[in-house]
Amino acid sequence: MYEKILVAVDGSATSLRGLDEAIKVAKSTRGRLLLVHVVDELVIATDYVPTVYSAPIFEALRDSGAKILAQAATVVRRADLSCEQKLVETLSGRVADEIVKQAGEWRADLIVMGTHGRGAMAHLLMGSVAERVVRLAGCPVLVVRHPEHEFLVPDTLMVRTTA
Repeated sequence: MYEKILVAVDGSATSLRGLDEAIKVAKSTRGRLLLVHVVDELVIATDYVPTVYSAPIFEALRDSGAKILAQAATVVRRADLSCEQKLVETLSGRVADEIVKQAGEWRADLIVMGTHGRGAMAHLLMGSVAERVVRLAGCPVLVVRHPEHEFLVPDTLMVRTTA
């Protein structure tokens, strides 16, 4: 069923909840996990940060991403599962596009990720990575809600089960 499960991790509480759900699915289907963290270098507006300062900032973002992946891999190993890890860098500003691209290249059967459940105004201004992944993915996407919004919707939602 779900043999190859891509898990998008960003170090947030929501991301960890998504990882927990992915572990449950992997255990029940004997699936494999690919942990993906996307470093979005566009978050540093180079028009405002002199070039001389941007390189250390990018390196710090990469180091942080590597630590997030290592921590997530530790959680997976504690659950008696193995996983692959992938740190992806983008200048496109579209983290969702990179997640979908990695899922396609790895031929994932399922993508698991958290959604932060931002309010309507923040959603209009920033959009939703999870929403874009759901729209673009060629496989099912399991979206896990932010803990603060448990009372609004069920703990997890299976969104779009066909390509």
